[in-house]
Amino acid sequence: MPITRNMFLFIVLCCNKLMSRRIHHLKLHFLELGELPFRIADMKCFGVVVKPDDDATCGTPTWIGKGLTCVCFKRKGAYERICINLTPRQEERFKRLKHRMKVYFDASRPDHQDALRALWSATYPDQELNGLISDQWKEMGWQGRDPSTDFRGAGFISLENLLFFAKTFSTSFQHLLKKQGGKRSAWEYPFAVAGVNITFMIMQMLDLDALKTRRTFVRSVFLQMLSENEWAFDLLYCVAFVVMDKQWLERNATYMEFNDILKSTRAQVERELLMDDVLRIEDMPSYSLLI
Repeated sequence: MPITRNMFLFIVLCCNKLMSRRIHHLKLHFLELGELPFRIADMKCFGVVVKPDDDATCGTPTWIGKGLTCVCFKRKGAYERICINLTPRQEERFKRLKHRMKVYFDASRPDHQDALRALWSATYPDQELNGLISDQWKEMGWQGRDPSTDFRGAGFISLENLLFFAKTFSTSFQHLLKKQGGKRSAWEYPFAVAGVNITFMIMQMLDLDALKTRRTFVRSVFLQMLSENEWAFDLLYCVAFVVMDKQWLERNATYMEFNDILKSTRAQVERELLMDDVLRIEDMPSYSLLI
């Protein structure tokens, strides 16, 4: 029997009462969304409001009894989840991430110059950099002597992503940089330029500039993860990079297949994000590829 709007309201209100009694281990199982007689777009927050908490999240086992500013839905068949409104923490971190995405790389800014030098130091700790414009940068996989020209596609955040990868997962970073491990392809992708392309690919996948009415499930799931970890975007970048390299080796890819590899990387990352048990970036199966 399909669930009606009144029945759904009754379930939500009962859930709210149980939360006030601090029952933390309640798990509700709803019918598949395809059986509901009304659309997700028509749903509101139905009066379920609890005092916001800094640790409040949506769609994770910890949200019951700790704070709720929206109603989350799950389609068990396709493992799709969507959150109608953002929590204060999500809103704050979402704004900061969007700001990062809009910053262009400016070679005249001292902080951007420092970040570029920091990337070199993290990548080649035993080699001295001769200058911000140097043939040495080609060794890292930039197209020319001036890496700043390659940041135009994704902006300063692509440099931040590379630096985060180099410092957080230095072993994996060096393996990919030096093309170590596994049977390597006859033609290898330029490491640094590939990193910029991965940043741009993730930005497109998450569609973070979209209006609420166009919000995708992948975007909504990611925003829930962002409330758990402010560096979720950077962690996702690292996962996507190792996934891309793995697919490159498995297909023994060539230069002409680079875009196809990016597309298949995006498809795999999306699938993993929508898995029912993936509540954090660290829960993604491919996270285990990072060493």
